[in-house]
Amino acid sequence: MKKKKIMAVLLAAVLAAGSMAGCGSGDDSKDSGSSSGSESEGGTDEGGVTTLTFYNADLTEDDPWTDPVAEKLTEATGVKLDVDHPVGEDKQKISLMIAEQNFPDMIYAKGDAGSLIDAGALIDMTDLIEEYGPNIKKMYGDEFDKLKYSKDDPSIYQLSSYQMGGTKYEDSGTAQVQFDFLKENNYKVPESLDEFEQMLKDYLAAHPKTDDGMDTIGISLSASDWHWMITLGNPSGYIAEGAPDNGQWLIDENYNATYKFTSPKIREYFKWLNKMYNEGILDPEFATQTHDDYIAKISSGRVVALFDTLWDYQDGEKILKADKKLGKTYCGIPLSMDKDTKVPTMMYQGLPTGQGVGITTACENPEAAIKYLDYICSDEGQVLVNWGIEGTNYKIDENGHRYREQEEITASKEDKNYKKTTGVGFHSYPFPAYGVGVTDSTGSTYTTDSKDTVIAEYNEEQRAACEAWNAELLLDIFPQQDEFETPAYSPVWAMSKPIEFDEIGNKLDEIAQPSLISCVMAKEGDFDAEYDKMISELEGSGMKDAEQMLTEIVKDKAAAAE
Repeated sequence: MKKKKIMAVLLAAVLAAGSMAGCGSGDDSKDSGSSSGSESEGGTDEGGVTTLTFYNADLTEDDPWTDPVAEKLTEATGVKLDVDHPVGEDKQKISLMIAEQNFPDMIYAKGDAGSLIDAGALIDMTDLIEEYGPNIKKMYGDEFDKLKYSKDDPSIYQLSSYQMGGTKYEDSGTAQVQFDFLKENNYKVPESLDEFEQMLKDYLAAHPKTDDGMDTIGISLSASDWHWMITLGNPSGYIAEGAPDNGQWLIDENYNATYKFTSPKIREYFKWLNKMYNEGILDPEFATQTHDDYIAKISSGRVVALFDTLWDYQDGEKILKADKKLGKTYCGIPLSMDKDTKVPTMMYQGLPTGQGVGITTACENPEAAIKYLDYICSDEGQVLVNWGIEGTNYKIDENGHRYREQEEITASKEDKNYKKTTGVGFHSYPFPAYGVGVTDSTGSTYTTDSKDTVIAEYNEEQRAACEAWNAELLLDIFPQQDEFETPAYSPVWAMSKPIEFDEIGNKLDEIAQPSLISCVMAKEGDFDAEYDKMISELEGSGMKDAEQMLTEIVKDKAAAAE
């Protein structure tokens, strides 16, 4: 580990060399008495408030810590955060910190946390949690040990930035189809790709053009840039293998990792896409159109079906809603290759780790930092950051449950400055949080989203689908959460992995994107040869080495959590 830390510091120094001229050390900077937000200057003012510097790699706007929720956080904890964040193309911030050995008190480094750990910049919070963190231990419960870095190094360097526990009340499923398509098929949910294919063909035959005279498109994808992972790569694992989201990898019951595009069932899925392309069901421009082109097609109402996720296509759907074309908006369905494949949409994969908030070695008051984090994990802290202030942002009904009046709900959705001015939801991420649907001792959910709020906001098309399915929620037609076991390891996409692995993984993806597109666009008789060619290239680019590395990483993470 010591050698790794030295190498991490040297690498950071090389990356930052061009930017270090004239920069002083962290100790020198503290003498100035001014706060830059990227060095530890925690101290206590005359009012007994401790200021802790905090770097948030995901924040895109200033946080002056003056909103009502921030003031309440300080009142409750005695801590004020001096928040720093990246500016512009500031991609080397973490490397500069390591090179200069100049760190804030607390840090959320996103995907760069591994570099900080290798450099010895984050402290092990285990003993602090044991002494000052009862609410941290309560929040993570049975999954607390997943916070441990590895079996050989069981230190807790970060508290996860992802939600703990919960369920889903909204999701876009494994495929998305227009409500008009569902209505025409009497809300029949296809039970296989073959059935889905026939339903699409019948619908296109009946509706070759839109009401505006444009050609109807059966399926469209966005695959010309990084969105290929979302619309071309991810659905193949869900639909063909019934596999949860582990990025580009399949993990079996013995923790063996496989680069998913070598799976026979996923190959079969792409062969089906190849057939759809050659028969004109799949958009002929799926591989060349920009993402803006893709969204424009969705917003026109031309595209019957997608293999996507809501956050990726919602801009197009917003236009359809504004144009009162609700029948052209999308309903997520549990599409799988066949009846024997159970889609994992509702599966709880466990606590994602690898990215979270840590305390650095520069922090002179780690007790104050851990106490602040523990308060965030408390019931009172969770209600404050998620709901705001009682009597102002929410009220309590006669049953002791929290609720928001419509004016507040509308403001939270329509006022772009709502979070920053009220502080509600502005200080929750990337700190620890309970998941959607988790309730406190009063029976109220920690988050403002609940089953009732989701149902209340359904539009007429969504309500009609629920009525046809005799369901309360659109997700009631999916295999439910209790039908799946929670894995012993965190989702692979969230794990910190060594540079050697990432270098191979990136190379594999660089091969997969154009190769999968070529496979889908090939003549049907040439598909197998194209797919074999891709697998050969993958095998020649270190795929087996990466599979072995990831297998060991996953096994180690599972063992650490035992």
